[in-house]
Amino acid sequence: MRPARFDLVSMGRSSIDLYSNDIGAPFPEIKSFAAFVGGCPTNISVGVARLGFHTALLTAVGDDPVGDFVVAFLEAERVETKFIARKPGYRTSAVLLGIEPPDKFPLVFYRHHCADMQLDCDDVLRAPLADTRTLLITGTGLSKEPSRSANLMAAELAHANGATVFLDLDFRADQWSDLRAYGLAIRSILRSVEFVIGTEAEIKAAAGNAPQVSIEHAQISDPQVTGNLQAAMKSILADGPKVLVLKQGGDGAEITTASGEVYDVASFEVEICNLLGAGDAFASGFIYGYLKGWELPRCARMGSATGAIVVTRQGCANFMPFEQEALDFVERHGGF
Repeated sequence: MRPARFDLVSMGRSSIDLYSNDIGAPFPEIKSFAAFVGGCPTNISVGVARLGFHTALLTAVGDDPVGDFVVAFLEAERVETKFIARKPGYRTSAVLLGIEPPDKFPLVFYRHHCADMQLDCDDVLRAPLADTRTLLITGTGLSKEPSRSANLMAAELAHANGATVFLDLDFRADQWSDLRAYGLAIRSILRSVEFVIGTEAEIKAAAGNAPQVSIEHAQISDPQVTGNLQAAMKSILADGPKVLVLKQGGDGAEITTASGEVYDVASFEVEICNLLGAGDAFASGFIYGYLKGWELPRCARMGSATGAIVVTRQGCANFMPFEQEALDFVERHGGF
């Protein structure tokens, strides 16, 4: 892998995340929230940094105290923040989250007029995409302009400069005015992507052969999508990516390559506090393994470990594990 100033540049949404302090309480009965930092690419940038690599975040925040809160946290985590744009007239986004283990984790997005969707092509040109080993982009970044064009440009530039591009499908159904547009947007960027990471629902929706999406409002982070999973996976890999990683939660992960190899990787059994953020922690561990030059199954095993650690905790970015902590966890649970 080529030398570069940064190991990872993550691009996309950032937010203040307000997590319920009343674990187990239904949303209407929550009395208080704890303030953390979140957003898929933001979580992953912190996760990979805590695992020992040099990361930068390409996002945008408002010219407001909440933006200051996000940037201060990232600076403390040694994530490079010089490429975070300030967007006057727009707000740093927010998310409210309930915690009702083992399977109810309602969340509400406050992303109207949010700053990170105002990332534009000029912001991309200021980012170090010619000087990073990997780039991570997400599905939500494709949901609106000018962010959509900025993500397309970033993927093309990074790919052309020899960086490995990761796409986290990050399907947030309420962020799309037309759910059919999600698959169209995802497929428009796949030719510049080497690795795709997603859940079964995300993969079906991305492939475009899953026309029906049903969403229960309280569980909007986990939409139910119809369609044939194997056909969807085949369709995505045919459009250019080399590797598709299927996240299966407690059932582990399945890796399928464009050349036909399939690897099943077991998960770790832990007591669940909060599932939100598990997928971002998985991506952090997987990218860590890739940057280490590991084989794909070992990358996924590390991803499963970092994901398992985070589900035992209250939040996302603030609770990502450090390198030795994750390696010790794997060792205690049978190793790689």
